[in-house]
Amino acid sequence: MDRRTSLKALALGTISAGVILEACNGTGDKTAKAPLAQQYNIDRMPEEVEWYEKISKETFFTPHEMATITVLADIICPRDEVSGSASEAGVPEFIEFIVKDMPQHQLPMRGGLRWLDMQCLNRYGKPFKDCSQEEQIAMVDEIAYPAKAKPEMQPGVAFFNKMRDLTLTGFYTSKMGIEDLGYVGNRPNKWNGVPDEVLKEYGLAYTQRDEEVCVKYDTNMS
Repeated sequence: MDRRTSLKALALGTISAGVILEACNGTGDKTAKAPLAQQYNIDRMPEEVEWYEKISKETFFTPHEMATITVLADIICPRDEVSGSASEAGVPEFIEFIVKDMPQHQLPMRGGLRWLDMQCLNRYGKPFKDCSQEEQIAMVDEIAYPAKAKPEMQPGVAFFNKMRDLTLTGFYTSKMGIEDLGYVGNRPNKWNGVPDEVLKEYGLAYTQRDEEVCVKYDTNMS
C-alpha cells in the first residue's frame, strides 16, 4: 500500500468522527475561506453567524506557529502525482479555524508546538521550522510511530497524533482532498428500463405506451 493510499484509508476510517462532524462547517480550501454553510447560503441561526464572524476576526496561532504547522502538515500530506500538498489545500488555515471553533484543541496544539521546538533547539540549536529537511524528518520519525516511540517522546506522540488527525481531516474535507478520493456524490443517471432478459424471466413486457412515455430518457443528460 503506497503512502497516499494509506492516507486515504486513514481519512475514511480512523480520523476522529467528532473532529470531522464539527469541522464540516469549515473548509481547508484556500479558494473558499468561509464555512460551507455560508458559501452555499444554507440557512444558519443568527447566533451561528455571529459566532463565525467573531472567530473569523480573531487570530490564535503566531506567524512562527503557523509556519511550523505548515511544515508539519506538508510532511504528513505532501504533494504527489495525484494532488497538491496539505498547505496547498489550505490545511494550516483550517487548523487555525478549528482551534478557534473548538478551543479544547488550543492548549494541546500550542503546547505540542513548543515541545517540538524545544526538542529541536536542544538537538540542533534551532526551532523545528528552521531545521533542515533531514533534521525535521528525523524528529518526526521519533513521534510518528506510537508503538516505536521512546517513553520520553510520549508528549510528542500525543501532539503528532492530534496534528495528523487535524491535517487529514482538513485535507480530505477540502475540494482538493475530495477530488483526490475520487468522491463524486450523487449524479443524474440514465435509465433505459428493465433489461429484456429480466422481463423475459418474469414473463413481462413493456406496452407501447410504456416505451413511449415511461421507458424514455433524455439523451442529452450527462
